[in-house]
Amino acid sequence: MTPPSWRQAPIAAPLPETPSPIRLGLPSPIRLGLGANWRQFTLLVVVNAFVGAMVGLERTVVPLIAQADFGLVSKTVVLSFLVSFGIVKALANLFAGQLADRVGRKPLLVAGWLAGLPVPLLIIWAPSWGWIVFANVLLGVNQGLCWSTTVIMKIDLVGPARRGLAMGLNEFAGYVALSLSALLTGYLAAAHGLRPAPFFPGIAFAALGLVISVSAVRETRGHARAESRQLGVDAPRLGFGSVFLLTSWRDRALFAASQAGMVNNVNDGVVWGLIPVFLAARGVTLDRIGVVTATYPLVWGIGQLATGALSDRWGRKWMIVTGMWVQAVGITAFVVGRSFSSWMAGAILLGIGTALVYPTLLAAVSDVAHPDWRASAVGVYRLWRDSGYAVGAISAGLLADAFTMPVAVGAIAALTFVSGVVVAAVMYETLPDRLKGSRIMAFRP
Repeated sequence: MTPPSWRQAPIAAPLPETPSPIRLGLPSPIRLGLGANWRQFTLLVVVNAFVGAMVGLERTVVPLIAQADFGLVSKTVVLSFLVSFGIVKALANLFAGQLADRVGRKPLLVAGWLAGLPVPLLIIWAPSWGWIVFANVLLGVNQGLCWSTTVIMKIDLVGPARRGLAMGLNEFAGYVALSLSALLTGYLAAAHGLRPAPFFPGIAFAALGLVISVSAVRETRGHARAESRQLGVDAPRLGFGSVFLLTSWRDRALFAASQAGMVNNVNDGVVWGLIPVFLAARGVTLDRIGVVTATYPLVWGIGQLATGALSDRWGRKWMIVTGMWVQAVGITAFVVGRSFSSWMAGAILLGIGTALVYPTLLAAVSDVAHPDWRASAVGVYRLWRDSGYAVGAISAGLLADAFTMPVAVGAIAALTFVSGVVVAAVMYETLPDRLKGSRIMAFRP
């Protein structure tokens, strides 16, 4: 399949500004670019930090609550909270992408925060494991709507020229906040017990995210329309079914990105759900478990400041391939390691690999998709990516129950390596200034 070339050059110039809108009392013209939109972009970075912090509440403590408070032994049952989270988040991503193209971005962002408000309270008061599972249903809605929307809005604002940098900043904010939240909950749990203290910060995260989204964030759908007009090339009118097929299978780059994103979250789900239990079984204390579980997303988050921008210069494909292979090595280090330092090394490698992959995959999807249906394509990609949480939780739980936890973790490491091979074999380079050829025919319905 020939890569799309309806996007012939980066957008640099703003829309015409004459006659002066200020003199006429009209709204200012929409301009694309990070510099032109830095205030709204910064607000969205802050909002996504609160989104990430909501997930960080669970990274250290919730798998341990399953055993300590509710006496759950089966790893499949313990990981059920991740199954509910992954399925709901994946579906929320899909609907967020589709609805963002129809009704706008901001209403979905606000709705996501309303769903997230009860999450810490449900975990604090949970009398049974079913409450925890339901809290993760709401957390999945919160993450799917809020994170997808902040991604789409940042892509809208910056245009094509600095897309990798924009995604790096977005994911940096989310995952550094996730890491710090995981570290905080680990120390609160060590000092005050598994509940309720570790979840008090979540009440503030949700409230602040909602207030900023309602009062300060502005709609960005007009920026996507402005980019579409400036391209000067008509996009084929695609129904949602066509976008779904293109993103899932028909376009080689979008297929490669979707499967890599899914496998990435398969291994992230395993690290989230099994590694705290794995380390606790080896006598590692709660505060040190918190350090390991926080190191991985911290390295991941900080690394994206560099990797997102570098993908704008070096290209997307081989950064994704390298990242998947580095992830596989990091996961293997948890299996073969016998000391705290070896597990820390695994967490660092896993963070580096994920930093190479995460913003680059989002940028690659945005490179290929036309602005008129880009939000829907991002939603489909994120559907596949976040369904990896459910796939990883179910498969790892079954493998751990049937064999051992090291077998389950090792199998996920092998799968991650194979996913990198698929990207190397199938994906074409999507960086806008490297796309060549005639207009892609496969994008016609």
